[in-house]
Amino acid sequence: MGDDIISNRPLVGEARLSHLDPGAPPERARPHIAFSVSPPHDRRAKFMSNRSRRPRDSVFKELWDVETMPIDYGVQAQAESTGVLTGRPIQRHHLNSYDSLQSDDSAAEYEEGSVSSDDSTALPGPQNSWTDSWMVFRSSRLMMLALILVVAMPLLFETPLLGNAGLGITGVTAGVIRRSGPQKKEFVDGKLLLPRQNTDTNVCQRWSQQSALVNGTIYLYGGRATTDPTQTSNTWNNDFLSIDVTKTWDISAPSIIGLPQPSGPPPVANGYLWNSYNSLFLYGGEYSSDPTTTPSPYSLWEYNIANSSWTEYQNPMSSNGNNSDGGNQPIHGSAEGAGITVSELGRGFYFAGHEDPYTTAGWAQWFPRQYLKSLLEFTFPGYSNNGVQSLSGGQVAGSAGVWRNITQGGIQDTAEFPSRADSVLVYVPGYGVQGILVSMGGGTNESFTQMNVIDVYDIGSSTWYKQSTSGSYPVLRVNPCAVAASAADGSSTNIYMFGGQNLIPAGNQTQYNDMWILTIPSFTWIEVDQSGQSIPAGRTGHTCNIWDAQMVVVGGYTGPPQNGLGCDSGFYVFNTSNLVWQNNFNALTGGDTQNQQVAQSKDPQGLSGSYGYSVPAAVQSVIGGKATGGATITAPAQAATAGPLATGKPVTYTVTGANGAVTTETGTVTVGGGGGSSSGGKGGPNIAAIVAGVVAGIFAILAAYLGFCAWVYRRQLQLYKRHVAMSQRAAAAGGPGEKAAFLSQGSSGAPKSSTDRSSRNAASGTGSTPGTSGYEPVPPMPGGAPVGGNSTANSSTEDLAGEPSFVGVLLNPRRSLRVINRD
Repeated sequence: MGDDIISNRPLVGEARLSHLDPGAPPERARPHIAFSVSPPHDRRAKFMSNRSRRPRDSVFKELWDVETMPIDYGVQAQAESTGVLTGRPIQRHHLNSYDSLQSDDSAAEYEEGSVSSDDSTALPGPQNSWTDSWMVFRSSRLMMLALILVVAMPLLFETPLLGNAGLGITGVTAGVIRRSGPQKKEFVDGKLLLPRQNTDTNVCQRWSQQSALVNGTIYLYGGRATTDPTQTSNTWNNDFLSIDVTKTWDISAPSIIGLPQPSGPPPVANGYLWNSYNSLFLYGGEYSSDPTTTPSPYSLWEYNIANSSWTEYQNPMSSNGNNSDGGNQPIHGSAEGAGITVSELGRGFYFAGHEDPYTTAGWAQWFPRQYLKSLLEFTFPGYSNNGVQSLSGGQVAGSAGVWRNITQGGIQDTAEFPSRADSVLVYVPGYGVQGILVSMGGGTNESFTQMNVIDVYDIGSSTWYKQSTSGSYPVLRVNPCAVAASAADGSSTNIYMFGGQNLIPAGNQTQYNDMWILTIPSFTWIEVDQSGQSIPAGRTGHTCNIWDAQMVVVGGYTGPPQNGLGCDSGFYVFNTSNLVWQNNFNALTGGDTQNQQVAQSKDPQGLSGSYGYSVPAAVQSVIGGKATGGATITAPAQAATAGPLATGKPVTYTVTGANGAVTTETGTVTVGGGGGSSSGGKGGPNIAAIVAGVVAGIFAILAAYLGFCAWVYRRQLQLYKRHVAMSQRAAAAGGPGEKAAFLSQGSSGAPKSSTDRSSRNAASGTGSTPGTSGYEPVPPMPGGAPVGGNSTANSSTEDLAGEPSFVGVLLNPRRSLRVINRD
């Protein structure tokens, strides 16, 4: 057959997402393989022909041509030396058409045994008939041998015996396509070991890589990179690097190590690295569009951190579960979605994204790109998941993990929940039974997702909700990065979002370098004031991770070469506590392996990376509280109508100072219902609940005391008024009355309060010499007590002197009560 004809076909209807593809054409193209067919040879009139008049083809050559396999010239030469002809080539209409090796016409010619009169090799009479029969038999044997080889070779494809045997006729396997020639595979304990070389850490620009942070080490895999500011092609790679964040380093010389570059996992961009505490799991990503590379059928690749080895799991299938696709469906690769790892639950999530010829094997070039809104969940090996049917009842996932494709979670299958790509996903613990996922940003080539309304996924119920935000919110964008930090007492979780890109108008995209905070649970946006700081250039496709409350930004696409920014390998550090870009990463001491706040270190739900975090003053001014927490706004500013945000509260913790003194006390919530789980979910006394009970008891006692004092005050006031009335009646009858015991006339004639000893003596008829005390003696009232006095004549004038007050009762309730009892 003739040579392959390669033609480039644009993706129909594709207004290419060029924000991460500098120099790429506006439409994506992939090679379309078409095979030209040699024109058929003239029909032979006779079986034996003169070799000098027309060359002959070997049966091996014709069969190899079908599969584009090498020609076995040795067999062909042997056939030609014996004068064997295999018949004329047959035109085939497609690759998988295996027609008869000879046409019916040629077969008829063999049976007739006719030969040309001018054939120099013809044999006379009976000998020609015998020769014809022998040649047909010999040709049949050769054809059978060729067919056996054609069938057997694919069965031996990539076996330990033959290695990579080349392209087979049974289709592509689920393994990785080797593009650099055959490679030897070695297996140790069932794990694939591949030849490796160390990754070069010196690049001009890096973006769209996959990243993960595990136990103080940031891992970076794949993505795209250039070695020169003008480079626009051959940017895809399978670089593998690590950054140590347990040590202090300067951003101009980060603590980065080039790890052995694997030859198994494909070089992809815009996928995600999930991580358990022991392994990394590579999901999705898109293959190169310049030069064009056809994706392999999707496989999950696991990197065992302890063993430094990669393992491939082919042909993964989904499982049935809550709001899922029904299960037993093949898992496809997708790209430019939002990934997140929730190590505490042993799960990874990948939200939305898209599928096209650069993500999915077998995707027709003419079929348009499909944007997604499904949520893919992967349960790590050894973990349980009640949302998956096969893992209910405490069952745990096997070595290949368990997949669930969530497609019908609440509003997820409605029109108000748009498909999108290039968003970010952040985990926030404490709401619902297992926490929530917060989705921000993203869009398609034609529209964006607004950020004044946020999509929130409740992990425990596998359901999506919408939540309105307050305050000025970021402009529309795709592909920012985001991290979350938790207040020490857990009363607020603050999401930091940096950068991203506006795709509209096409060809004139804008990269941002602004920093925003979405504080939860109030769901209020706060723009960080970066004035006066050295801020990284606007970028998209960068990755962010948080450790010791410092956000480490790596890479990012800063625009086309004509922007003149030159090389920017991109290592930046932002302090989330004081809202300042730093020149170095400052490693802290004292944190645990998950880098949680000290008060949260015993709780599996404690947010990692938050060690040393203090709530910034800019956030305190919006939600209240102080650096350690104590937020006074504990619910969304725009009230939630449903879901865990409507009924739940954050998990909170008691924070103690260095001397053991309690500096922050907050309430807790209980497991179940709409609320979050209690602190850690562990047994033992709930200190915060005890404190709350004691405070409530004190308030109850105080309320009872105030009520008692109010009752005493009213009784004492009534008693005083009665005495005054009796005294006035007595005075009207001619006597001084009892009023004199309260108000006596001094020498000046002015009424004075009779509260001293002389007043009491005058009231009793005994006293000092007149005029010595400033008071005139009051003679005893004749006739005894006035009418209606009851026992008031026996009341103490000392205790009844002056009108009572409520404050006096509060200060001395016993004295007031004694007056009431005597009366």
